[in-house]
Amino acid sequence: MTGHPSTRLDDTVHQRVRLGILTILATAGRADFTYLRDNLEVTDGNLGRHLEVLHQAGYVEIEKTFEARRPRTWVSITRAGRRALKGHILALRQMIDEVPGA
Repeated sequence: MTGHPSTRLDDTVHQRVRLGILTILATAGRADFTYLRDNLEVTDGNLGRHLEVLHQAGYVEIEKTFEARRPRTWVSITRAGRRALKGHILALRQMIDEVPGA
């Protein structure tokens, strides 16, 4: 690979909330909307918008179910999402390694 590692950052992943969503899902496999909202400290609307961006990119799958007659939204990371996150983290690590004393 050539060029500065920052050229390999994925703009879809790089946003704080979206990066948080993908890292939680990479560890947990899947999580419900409320868990993500509470852990990332965002509003319902804010989380919903970020999930839509990740879904459109093919990085997450969203499943809406009903449990005890209450709606529940489950989110899981896709293979493409795992690849994007891995590439993004690799680029960040390379950038950190280039900073003296980091």
